[in-house]
Amino acid sequence: MRRIRAGRLALLLLTLALAGCASRDFSMRSLPPETPAADNAAAIKEMQAQQAEAAAAAKQAPAAAESDLGPPLTVADVPSMRTYDPWERVNRFTYRFNTRFDDWVFLPAADLYRRVPGVVRSGVHNFFSNLSEVVSTLNYAAQLRPAPGVRSIGRFVINSTLGIGGLFDVATAAHIPGAPTGFGQTMARWGVQPGPYFVMPLLGPSTLRDGTGWCVDFGTDWLINFLDLYRGTVGWALTPLNAVDVRANTSFRYYSTGSPFEYDTVRFLFVRKTLIEDDALRFWHGGKPDPRQPAGE
Repeated sequence: MRRIRAGRLALLLLTLALAGCASRDFSMRSLPPETPAADNAAAIKEMQAQQAEAAAAAKQAPAAAESDLGPPLTVADVPSMRTYDPWERVNRFTYRFNTRFDDWVFLPAADLYRRVPGVVRSGVHNFFSNLSEVVSTLNYAAQLRPAPGVRSIGRFVINSTLGIGGLFDVATAAHIPGAPTGFGQTMARWGVQPGPYFVMPLLGPSTLRDGTGWCVDFGTDWLINFLDLYRGTVGWALTPLNAVDVRANTSFRYYSTGSPFEYDTVRFLFVRKTLIEDDALRFWHGGKPDPRQPAGE
């Protein structure tokens, strides 16, 4: 009997202990009271604070941008959209002639030239590029720019010897990049303005200054006559080959967009490009170009 009573007492104590653990476990897992109004109010305050910070940052952004970029441009600072083209009628006729010649002669010759193995075409292109280093060296000297002049003559010597007569561009592989120049840039260096817009037969868009510069460069090559390449039968063969190589490496196609205003677009873009290059050349030498001055004035 005593053992039975002791067993019942132990069972009763174990039941009470388990009940106490269950009650403690339940109290630890009880959820806090719900307060939707207070939660909504806190969320609204946080959102208003974020909106205030964003508004303050937006007010400070224009001031910071203005301090970084300087004062806004005025009407006097905007370059002129006018292009000086007093020979427009003749230029348009030449442009149409160049279009027909390109369709009937240049492009078929260039397509046929592209069928030549790439190694041969690369050698021809490198050969003519190497010959142009002679004129570039003379023009750099006329521009009083000795550093690029030395680089140009160095490229000519390296490619003419190690490059087997210029067939391989060893100088570029040796991290001596080419930077060709001409008499047109020499005149720009000394302040000669581009002058009227001028479409050259077969060669395309140019200006009076740059067209004159091209003629001077061609005449210089003819007078120097390096290795007797610019006169006689060899000259008559090399000149068309050079023209076809240049055309094959030029992606421009006449009226490829189908726009009836292509002449005006090409004229505007070419003249603006020329003025930007002139400004960069004068800034390089400490000049003070006027970006508002249109071509030819």
